Amino acid sequence: MSFINIIEKKRDGKKLSREDIRDFITGYVAGEIPDYQVSALLMAIYLNGCDDEETFELTMAMAESGDILDLSSISGIKVDKHSTGGVGDKVTLIAAPVAAACGVPMAKMSGRGLGFTGGTIDKLESIPGLSVSLSRDEFISQVNDIGYALIGQTKDLAPADKLLYALRDVTATVGCIPLIASSIMSKKIAAGSNAIVLEITHGTGAFMRDEESSRDLARIMIEIGKRAGLDMRAVITDMNEPLGHAIGNSLEVVEAIEALKGRIDPDVEEVMRVIIPEMMIAGGKAETREEGWRLAEEAVSSGKALDIFRAMIKAQHGDPGVIDDYTLFPQAPLRSEVCAQRDGYLSVTDCAGIGECVKILGGGRVTKEQDIDLSVGLDMKVKSGDKVSKGDCILEIYAGDSGRAKDAERKFLESIEITDVRPVQNTLIYTLND
Repeated sequence: MSFINIIEKKRDGKKLSREDIRDFITGYVAGEIPDYQVSALLMAIYLNGCDDEETFELTMAMAESGDILDLSSISGIKVDKHSTGGVGDKVTLIAAPVAAACGVPMAKMSGRGLGFTGGTIDKLESIPGLSVSLSRDEFISQVNDIGYALIGQTKDLAPADKLLYALRDVTATVGCIPLIASSIMSKKIAAGSNAIVLEITHGTGAFMRDEESSRDLARIMIEIGKRAGLDMRAVITDMNEPLGHAIGNSLEVVEAIEALKGRIDPDVEEVMRVIIPEMMIAGGKAETREEGWRLAEEAVSSGKALDIFRAMIKAQHGDPGVIDDYTLFPQAPLRSEVCAQRDGYLSVTDCAGIGECVKILGGGRVTKEQDIDLSVGLDMKVKSGDKVSKGDCILEIYAGDSGRAKDAERKFLESIEITDVRPVQNTLIYTLND
């Protein structure tokens, strides 16, 4: 069948066959199908959707467009953890070394940030000298030696996804659940883990803005993973305000290190109490969430989780001295305070707007190739619902120059309100497991 016939089928709301999808993916990766035709098919999918079978076949075709990583030489159940992202999301930085300290091998591949969401790889690169590029043998050897490695996704992993994502980004087809699900799961399947714990964020600081969309995305990703033979678990969390207090690459790593030292913000701990036990259960190290959290607490209080993080930094050529001396991180030359303009209660009205502040400061990117300033960011002194008085410091800005700091301050003030009535707190965290 010619590719134009495939476009016509999906345009008319008909179901694509496995052969249609395979022809589409292999032809595009081989350079045989032009971007304009693929863009037409993406828009047809965006408008007419895909059923579960189509989404699964698209995912597998994308996963098999490149290498499938074989992690069988790593003993134990390999558990991957993926978040759909948000503002101040440093969950992986904390959860992975804790799980590894409890005996769950963490062979983790993560991505870079784009737009208002930060990327785990960018955050790690704020550690002086640390390399997120390891050979396959180095990657596997490190996980066997210390239980934990965290690297960037290789160019040979699901190359079809990279090509399609670039087109989706410029054709207004990013926000399509079948395309989001196949993009995420193709990389996760290709990365070779036995089990995946998904964190689906929703709210004003997430790509999924409402609960229904989050549940739909979680359901289809669980279904894809189960059909691929994986143990799937999903946690849905709220992202209507930044997670924790630090927003920005190096600042979030510092907050993660503090958490591994036992000093953790309450909202971050609330998420960890769900995510980490699911990782423990999937990895065969706990039978209940209560047992999983008890083991996690022991790993932190004993210092073992912090030691694992230190060992990972050293193994990947970073300076482990950052754990005890935060001045070794890139330092922003300018700090400024934002003060409450009236008495009342803080309310975050646009979490994504707060994430945009970091982009304004130069700490986020518009294109994947863009260089970013790893030292800049925000330190929120109060959370939504906290009572403040006029003149109280509610935010500290870390900036490279005063002009950007002022622009970020304006954006921040547009993203919050101070109200007379305490805002209703968002506490939505629940699991959807197989």
